[in-house]
Amino acid sequence: MDMENIELEMGTFLLFVLASFRLTRLIVFDKITEFIRRPFMEEVTEMDEKGEEVVYIVPKSRGIRKWVGELLACYWCTGIWVSAFLLLIYYIDPYVSTPILLLFAIAGAASLIETVIGKLLGQ
Repeated sequence: MDMENIELEMGTFLLFVLASFRLTRLIVFDKITEFIRRPFMEEVTEMDEKGEEVVYIVPKSRGIRKWVGELLACYWCTGIWVSAFLLLIYYIDPYVSTPILLLFAIAGAASLIETVIGKLLGQ
């Protein structure tokens, strides 16, 4: 692959932006992927200033679990790796990866629309 001649059209760029946004949120925040984060995170319970218990999810304290936990707790960090992964699979096989990118991009756009509508309606 000649890296000097790589051109990314605006539509393809937007596809990657939305797909990486949605896949990153899926990995870092969504309940459905909690099983992926669980081995690398632990719950810490503290009392707040009102005397109520507050549960925090924090990375494990040592080794590779801490490193992966830190990665999974950082939206920005995970976003870089997700973007790199999506670009890699696209350049390896655009035919196979395009439906995957479309799936995540459509889901990302839908989640953004839902958030905006929710804010407008006060939900």
